[in-house]
Amino acid sequence: MMAPGFADAPGGADNPLLQHLGIELAEVAAGRAVFRIDLDRRHLNRQGSLQGGVAATLLDAACGYAGLVGADGQLQGNAVTVMLNVAYLRKVSRGRLRATGTVTRAGRSMYFATGELATESGELIATAQGAFKRNSNASGE
Repeated sequence: MMAPGFADAPGGADNPLLQHLGIELAEVAAGRAVFRIDLDRRHLNRQGSLQGGVAATLLDAACGYAGLVGADGQLQGNAVTVMLNVAYLRKVSRGRLRATGTVTRAGRSMYFATGELATESGELIATAQGAFKRNSNASGE
């Protein structure tokens, strides 16, 4: 399911960094967002496993986008990350990963979300918890 308002939906993200990394928006609805990535060399560190920054970016995007769609299914502007904590649980070096963000609590402008990064088989790679501030200004300022 894809909520209206995301310029490149389905299959993309309206964020140049995500696009550059090959991170695709797979699903976004009220309180939930899913991103996916097919790992290749550019996503790996010197040890040949997923770069922590790429994992954090996936989780940040999933958690952040999860709070951008209202209960009515309409886009609620943009958001900035106020805080993001990531726990790295396991190494991965190939395959498709899926980052799922879920809103756990929301107010008028602030919301909190948790995220999970997993392989296609469901093996958990990393988790996150974050706080985000919604902004209806299109520039994000």
